[in-house]
Amino acid sequence: MPAAKPAEMFDRDFEWAELTRFAEYPGPEATLGVVSGRRRQGKTFLLDAITRATGGFMFTATETTETDALRQFGEALAAHLNEPVPFRFASWDEAISRLLRIATDGPTVAVIDEFPFLAKASPALPSVIQRALDPTARRHHTPVRLLLCGSALSFMGGLLAGNAPLRGRAGLELIVPTLDYRLAAQFWDITDPRTAALTHAIVGGTPAYRREFTQGDTPTGPDDFDDWVTRAVLNPARPLFREARYLLAEEPELHDTALYHSVLAAIATGNNARGGIADYLGRKSTDLAHPLHVLEDVGLIRHEPDAFRRNRSAYRIAEPLVTFYHSVMRPHWGDLERPGRAPTVWQRAQPTFRSKVLGPHFETLCRQWARWHAAPDTYGGHPTRVAAGTINDPMAKTSHEVDVAVHGLDDAYPDRETLLAIGEAKWNDTMGVSHLQRLQHIRELLSTRGTATGHTRLMCFSGAGFTDDLRMAAAHDPTIHLIALNRLYHGE
Repeated sequence: MPAAKPAEMFDRDFEWAELTRFAEYPGPEATLGVVSGRRRQGKTFLLDAITRATGGFMFTATETTETDALRQFGEALAAHLNEPVPFRFASWDEAISRLLRIATDGPTVAVIDEFPFLAKASPALPSVIQRALDPTARRHHTPVRLLLCGSALSFMGGLLAGNAPLRGRAGLELIVPTLDYRLAAQFWDITDPRTAALTHAIVGGTPAYRREFTQGDTPTGPDDFDDWVTRAVLNPARPLFREARYLLAEEPELHDTALYHSVLAAIATGNNARGGIADYLGRKSTDLAHPLHVLEDVGLIRHEPDAFRRNRSAYRIAEPLVTFYHSVMRPHWGDLERPGRAPTVWQRAQPTFRSKVLGPHFETLCRQWARWHAAPDTYGGHPTRVAAGTINDPMAKTSHEVDVAVHGLDDAYPDRETLLAIGEAKWNDTMGVSHLQRLQHIRELLSTRGTATGHTRLMCFSGAGFTDDLRMAAAHDPTIHLIALNRLYHGE
């Protein structure tokens, strides 16, 4: 019978099922699994739970020398096996060989957390593990279920890629993601959709930001949100205050943190194309290829293709707290470091918060709803990709931004991709017929190109509601969909 998931573990049903499947694999040989994900997502909590549930061994590495790491590992392994004296390993070959012999009573989990720290001090360690898992060496080992875990995404992703020593050796490659915005609202015990969206625009879906970083301090409703921001986020005595700065400092791939902060600041202020970022920094566009690639590798930014032009793309920050820091906190850092200044700064930063943080974040939530939460019959087809995009309007000599464009397989033409829906998202505007007319005009432009049809749905997303005229139009036209906050969080 699979190990029971701990009662205190929120969600993570898929991750727990995969870990227990791997842990309880009945084969006689030693096997390898890799667990990764951005920091603060609960990877260690998951692995500690599966270790406890199965009576396994867990070692958490520190940033130290190879000799000291071997000493720490030997002491931890000896304590686990109730040995009277610590093991004194001369090399990782000895240490890994001994580790793979601990499963004397059936499959046994062995976790090495923060594995990149060990590999940094001992670059040959992945090759050592590869040799230990070779078929020729298995006869000396027991059914240990070895799990390597780390938060350095570029390093962990490279463990099993290309010509890496461990490629083809793993029976599990598990990435622990941030919580979806709906799950995040449940995790924070926020039932009001507006408060949930406001909170998610700052802390996203990172579990640690509720438990370890705020000790359960959550906004009780819209009227408490501003007070919560000043006491939990903009308070220099609270861990969230400096978290965005530490996220970069903790990434081993980010050597010139000033440059990476500048790139993130450029994106946070609305410069989503490489050329705009370069202009913001006063650099050549070609100079940014490496820092942008590194930030994408470590999971701090996303590179999203345009919905209508494959040769065009946009960079967006993946961690809401980083956007909030660069838009709201960094420009006022000197004031915020002085106790008692947060309420004044927060009041002054409201326009920036709405335009640079909340507006773009709401658009992101709308795209996520359109891709993952909309009912199957919403579009008359199956969505395959959702993105933002830009449409040129030659007659008007302008262009139009489309916040949500849903491509997919039309039920009537299942053999080819088509444009199922386009949408506009407004956080603080009551949407009316003028917004609908704009979408209708964009649909006509796309129809002349053969991209859209008269059946392409028109979606209005609003955090403030809709006029009666727009509601009446939607009631008489099944291609018009109005998505308010309640539907975004609780409906299809």
